[in-house]
Amino acid sequence: MTVSTANLENDVGETIPPLTAHAVSVSLPTWDANVGYEEGRPDVVSRMKTGYPRFFIHKSIARFAEAITATHGLPHESSMLFPSHACAARCVDFFRQQAPELTPNQVRIVDLVPNPDHRHPENRVQPRVSAVLFPKDRFKIAKTFWQHSGDGVSSRRAEYCHNAFEEGILVEQSKVGQRMSKGPKRYQKKASIDATNGHHPPPMSPREPDGVDPVRFVEERFGRNLDVGFADNAKLAIRRRIAGSLTANVGLAEALKLEKDHERSRPVAGFSEDDVYLYPSGMSAIFNTHRSMMAARGQLQSVSYGFPYIDTLKILEKFGPGAVFYGFGSSEELDDLEKRLEGGEKILALFCEFPGNPLLKSPDLERIRALADRYDFGVVVDETIGNFLNVHVLPFADVVVSSLTKVFSGDSNVMGGSAVLNPEGRYYKSLKETWSREYEDNFWPEDIIFLERNSRDFVTRIERINVNAEAICDVLMQHPKVKQVNYPKHSPTRPFYDRCKRENGGYGGLLSATFFSTEEAIAFFDNLDTAKGPSLGTNFTLSSPYVLLAHFTELDWAASYGVEANLVRFSVGLEDTAELVATFERALAAMG
Repeated sequence: MTVSTANLENDVGETIPPLTAHAVSVSLPTWDANVGYEEGRPDVVSRMKTGYPRFFIHKSIARFAEAITATHGLPHESSMLFPSHACAARCVDFFRQQAPELTPNQVRIVDLVPNPDHRHPENRVQPRVSAVLFPKDRFKIAKTFWQHSGDGVSSRRAEYCHNAFEEGILVEQSKVGQRMSKGPKRYQKKASIDATNGHHPPPMSPREPDGVDPVRFVEERFGRNLDVGFADNAKLAIRRRIAGSLTANVGLAEALKLEKDHERSRPVAGFSEDDVYLYPSGMSAIFNTHRSMMAARGQLQSVSYGFPYIDTLKILEKFGPGAVFYGFGSSEELDDLEKRLEGGEKILALFCEFPGNPLLKSPDLERIRALADRYDFGVVVDETIGNFLNVHVLPFADVVVSSLTKVFSGDSNVMGGSAVLNPEGRYYKSLKETWSREYEDNFWPEDIIFLERNSRDFVTRIERINVNAEAICDVLMQHPKVKQVNYPKHSPTRPFYDRCKRENGGYGGLLSATFFSTEEAIAFFDNLDTAKGPSLGTNFTLSSPYVLLAHFTELDWAASYGVEANLVRFSVGLEDTAELVATFERALAAMG
């Protein structure tokens, strides 16, 4: 039995949340709509108002890229936009690797900077964009780099800079005779809080009125003159939240005056918000952590342990000497790794998720840390799914990365990421020195303001989401037509999770389920009355046939690691628990 999809089909391609200009999810409300999106069917793709930002180029970014190409390019060219020359240069390097036959004139960078003929107050954001121009028929190469690195411009940056470009405020660097920064921060003026490692917060900007809608606040308070000081204070508040030392749900001005919360701060000696680095997306944090590890330790292959989020593995395989993939995340695979290390193999770092997505298995971080100490390699843990209020993984890692786009934000309207260094890690000194040289603060001020606003109630949201997810897990586990439920609490790897679980922590808001037939999975999914689209960690429950979306062209490969094509993933939100349970029960009943 399936539900009538007439109304659902009207929602195909709508932003999630609806009418949200910078939404990070998109409605694909039926199984067929997901298949149609992956197949590129016009009846689905033509209706897409947006998409997940690293897979779908936001229309504001596309419009700006077209305008730049029309002005600075040739008819047969396209362009991809980045926030800095250094990011663009890495894209060009990727082009050189993938298409060495292209000449320097065929793949080049156009740097757009503020027009010196216009007055730019020192406390205002100076719009900058670097465009990589390339032959249209090589678009796939640019899109691959853009997707994997996570370093493309945000849609808010594109809108702001496009307006500046149209008004003549943003012009080509070579036309104004200014010396262009060719690399990371060591060549640039240190103007942001991150550039000084945050030891001295900037003077407070005028206080944001509490209770004001953030969209209206950005439009009315900033207009087209973004205040750098206010954005820097927002970054400091976010870094303190990630450090665990700021947990109160208060306005920005009050937040930075509070004493640090030692109860929830990460209990590692010497740790502070100075060890937290912000990135414009979670994948950017992973990509740049991998880069920094290679810069600090040399060109060595990495290990990807456990079935990973798709782009993490691609980064390790394509950028550097490659990767050893242990897709089951099993103890037998760690045995194999240990034998290889005993035999003299050297590795850069082991990358893993805690827990993994979408099977929610938890790696044995205790054993991994012991192997790393014995055989001299780094450990990078992605805590996006677990999140630091539920689990404490920093003692086992050299670097902890996370996507702030997910539950840290919750509102599904802004991207962000972070990398956290462990002061007690064996590579801390070399990594800290590397980050001081290589780190660029590319977080767009409007984005940081939204992220700071969204994250103020992070603590209370996590507590409620934990409760709701356990309730949904129980409902699914009790139904005879559900083949398997994946959730850290009921996973065979629960002991590994519990070793890192905080005293008041839970098991997170993500779970998944498989069914005995694709027909039953479709009936359940099409009758499930939740938002349906990519992403996770939203304040509302968001469901997706995840494997179809993430691995449509490699379903057999995914299945070989136990990741079945009919898997449905659920990111549980803040709804009333009883109502949410009833929603799932109705969908389960629809299977007949």
